[in-house]
Amino acid sequence: MAATDPKPRRADKAGAIIAAALALPGVQVHADSAPERGEVAVKYLHYQDSQPGLERIKVSAPSIYVLAPLSPKWSVEGSVVADSVSGATPRYHSAISGATLHMSDERHAGDVKVTRYEDRSSYSLGLSKSKENDYDSTAASLAASFSSEDNNRTWNVGIGYSHDKIGSHNDPTLDERKRTTEFIVGVTQALTANDLAQLDVTFSRGRGYYSDPYKSPDVRPNRRDQAIVLARWNHYFSDPGSTLRASYRYYHDSFGINAHTLGAEWVQPLGARFIVTPSLRLYSQSAASFYFDPVYDPTVGAPYPPGYFTNPPQYLSPDQRLSAFGAITAGLKVALRLTPDWSTDLKAERYEQRSHWRLGGNGSPGIDPFNATFVQFGVNKRF
Repeated sequence: MAATDPKPRRADKAGAIIAAALALPGVQVHADSAPERGEVAVKYLHYQDSQPGLERIKVSAPSIYVLAPLSPKWSVEGSVVADSVSGATPRYHSAISGATLHMSDERHAGDVKVTRYEDRSSYSLGLSKSKENDYDSTAASLAASFSSEDNNRTWNVGIGYSHDKIGSHNDPTLDERKRTTEFIVGVTQALTANDLAQLDVTFSRGRGYYSDPYKSPDVRPNRRDQAIVLARWNHYFSDPGSTLRASYRYYHDSFGINAHTLGAEWVQPLGARFIVTPSLRLYSQSAASFYFDPVYDPTVGAPYPPGYFTNPPQYLSPDQRLSAFGAITAGLKVALRLTPDWSTDLKAERYEQRSHWRLGGNGSPGIDPFNATFVQFGVNKRF
C-alpha cells in the first residue's frame, strides 16, 4: 500500500465483541449441555462497493470455523479469516482524487471461545486478535447465560474489552491507542410453542483515537459512548413449515448519531434438502454533530468548510459514513443439505445507500449514491 494512499477505516460498532462472545446469530432459548457433535465450516466472501463512475473497495475473505465438544460439560470453538482489500476510498465526502486509486491491504484475524455448561447455565471466555498493516486489535470477553427451571426463559450477561493500536502509512510517526469496554444484558423468552422473543441492551464506553488519519481535515472526540437496544421475534408457521425472523435495532452514540434498523428474514424449507431465506433490512441514521456538509470555502476550496481558517471548530469530519442517510439491503440465501453430515450454502446481498432515504428528515446533501454487493459461499461438515 503506497504511503499516500488513504484506506477505509473499519467502522466501530458497539456490541461486536459481545455478539461474538454470545454467538447469537438467531434466537437461543437455552444451552445446558455441550453440543453432541462438532462442526467445520469453510466460507468465502466477496465484497465490492461502488459510486457513480467508480468501482471502489473490493474485499476477498476466506474463513474457517471449527466447533468441537470436549465433554458433556465443555466445548471450544474458533475461527480464522484473511481479508484482502484493494481499491479506492474517498479522501473527503464522496470525492475521489488520483492519489486514492491504488490502495491495497491485508488483515488476518482469529478468535477462540471456550464454554462450560451446567444444568441451567453456561459460561464462556473468548479471545480474539486482528492485525493489518496499520491497525491491530486485541479483545477478550466473558459471558454467561441462566435458564429458568422450565427452560422457557434465558438471561444473558456479558462484558468485553478491546485494545486497538492505530498507525498510518501517510504518517509513520502516528502511534495511537483506543480502548473499548462493552456490557450486555439480555433476555430470551418462549412466548408460545411457535414464538420466541429476545431483548438485548448493550452499552459501550470507548476512549482514545477516533480520527481518520487518511482524511483531512478529520478531528474527532477522543471518547465515544454507544448504546444499543436490540429486539428480535421469531414466529414459526406450522402449516408451511416456515419461520419469520424479525428484528429492530436502535443505536445512539455520543457523536450525535441516532440510527434505526428494521430487518426481516423468511426461512422457507423446500422439500427435505433445500432451505431458501430471502431477507430485507432498512436502515436510517442522523449525522454526527461534527460532520460538515460538502460546502467549501471558495477562497481555499475543498475540503475546508467556510470559516475553518479564521475560527476552526474543535471537531469536524467529512467522512461520508458520519453523514445522514438511509439504506436498503436485500438478500437471498440458499442452503442445500447434501448428506446428513454435509451441507452447502450460497448467500447474496445488495446494499443501496442514499441521503434522501433517511427517515424523518432530509439526509446530508451533496453525497453520491453508494452501492455494495456481498456474495458468500460456504461448505459445512458435522462430525
